[in-house]
Amino acid sequence: MKPIRPEDSLIDYPCDFPIKVMGRAHEDFARAMTEVVLGFDPAFDPATIEIRPSSSGNYLGLTLTVRVTSREQLDDLYRALHGHEMVSVVL
Repeated sequence: MKPIRPEDSLIDYPCDFPIKVMGRAHEDFARAMTEVVLGFDPAFDPATIEIRPSSSGNYLGLTLTVRVTSREQLDDLYRALHGHEMVSVVL
């Protein structure tokens, strides 16, 4: 992938960036996502996670607001979340 120059990015780094993650409802889902995020943002506060169950209760949606410092960090975080076995969708 061709690198995006900072002046061409729509995101000004560093910034707080919300990432939405969805997966099957499981008691450890938020904890598992927290562990992934902490690998990219050691100052991440799990108390800031917004949790929304689906109407049927089969899925959970999380909003994780992460401090990102570069496009590379953000891309790597998206890949790590998307590759996690408990994750269905990352937005």
